[in-house]
Amino acid sequence: MKNVMSKGEFFFTEGPFKETWDSLKQYKCPDWFRDAKFGMWAHWGPQAVPGEGDWYARNMYIEGSEQYKYHCKNYGHPSEFGYKDIVKLWRAENFNPSEIIKLYKRAGAKYFIALAVHHDNFDCWDSTYHKWNSVNMGPENDIVGMWKEAALEEGLHFGVTVHHERSYSWFNTNKGSDRDGKYAMVPYDGNDRRYSELYYENHPDRSMSYPVNPSYEFVWNWYARIYDIVEKYSPDLLYTDGGVPFGDIGRKMIANLYNASIKHNGSLETVYNLKNFVQSDAKSGHYHGEYEEGIGVQDLERGVISDIKDVPWQTDTCLGGWYYNRHQSYKTAEQVIHMLVDIVSKNGNLLLNVPLRADGTIDETSMHVIEGISEWMAINGEAIYETRPWITFGEGEIMSSGGSFNEDKINYTAKDFRFTKKGNLLYAINLAWAEGGYTTIQSLSSEGIEVEKVELLGCNETIIWSQDSEEIKIQVPEKKPCDIAYVYKLTLKN
Repeated sequence: MKNVMSKGEFFFTEGPFKETWDSLKQYKCPDWFRDAKFGMWAHWGPQAVPGEGDWYARNMYIEGSEQYKYHCKNYGHPSEFGYKDIVKLWRAENFNPSEIIKLYKRAGAKYFIALAVHHDNFDCWDSTYHKWNSVNMGPENDIVGMWKEAALEEGLHFGVTVHHERSYSWFNTNKGSDRDGKYAMVPYDGNDRRYSELYYENHPDRSMSYPVNPSYEFVWNWYARIYDIVEKYSPDLLYTDGGVPFGDIGRKMIANLYNASIKHNGSLETVYNLKNFVQSDAKSGHYHGEYEEGIGVQDLERGVISDIKDVPWQTDTCLGGWYYNRHQSYKTAEQVIHMLVDIVSKNGNLLLNVPLRADGTIDETSMHVIEGISEWMAINGEAIYETRPWITFGEGEIMSSGGSFNEDKINYTAKDFRFTKKGNLLYAINLAWAEGGYTTIQSLSSEGIEVEKVELLGCNETIIWSQDSEEIKIQVPEKKPCDIAYVYKLTLKN
């Protein structure tokens, strides 16, 4: 950048979008996102170092928690060895973004998203407004920049996620001390003012949600760092971990993102992901930002919706936990594909995180799952990419309910189908193999639609089928074309 923002100053890219709800509702989701359907995510940073899973930076300062116990046993007490010292251990010594992106592309990803900053307040890029970043310490590399270069080399759209809107409160556990034992009343290292840029000043809010009364300096710095990302990396997607934070400052951030995309691309080609926690906040008394339909693309964390949504949306989820956890069990390739198919049938995208180890490598279990996804996509990808929802998303005995955090494994049967369409092609995706020699589809007959041809993706045999006023009856081949979900490609007359 030519200039550096002074504290209290808010640089802004001029354009058609302003920091009002009405202005932001002019937003239209770009076609690249609607066509892509599947993206991969690297939710990766210093919290991967212990290999003990999510929220380590917060929980290591909560006396009695499992991560506190692990930290004391393996690193020392947080009054003596704190998160600032974990940061120094993150070396990413075996990180090869080119190899990883090639792997994700083979798995069918059309976009790649990198974590830029988590609630731990550590920037994974060459940050202008925060010295605690991956260029100054830890890997001593611009991790976001490396990810972007590798993604663009493989023709993937590139985006970032930012989660520091809640770090002011979430990370404030570092100001505490033990209540009992040898270190009772000994302040944790977050009380050391030499590290206040990482740990923030002392204040009473230690919630997991957005801060209730953040300092003006914190809000300004939040905006400045996102502005910095947008200027340096021109992301095709930017995600905040909740609704719109900080009133007009949050809306200004979104307007700047959109205007910068228009300036950079000649048209609006970026996606802003936000989450809707308004109802749950009202019940719990917590606060996770404002939500207005139509100002961006809604994201559901670890969840789906129950029916077709008129506008594009996204689920973000993970094979296991967000950060690497050596104890974690993972989703199978079957679970991921079933989620993807259900989501796409309802006009959504799936963003999947693979938890990287601290050194930047992928473990064997994840590699096995990725290979399973790759094999399925190689045969059936045409039923996913560039498709749109049909009249109904599916039929069968098993229907997923809507909402965040509801992604338990579903045991589909051979009666369960999900539908996608492309021109006069209708893809009927059977979520389990029909063992009785035939499978039937009811929905087309109820809509009065005539079928001209039926094929099974990955199968060279001629498919025998018939249609009457009640159903389409398809004779199932003896050999499965793949191991997970089976796509019948129907050419429609009308």
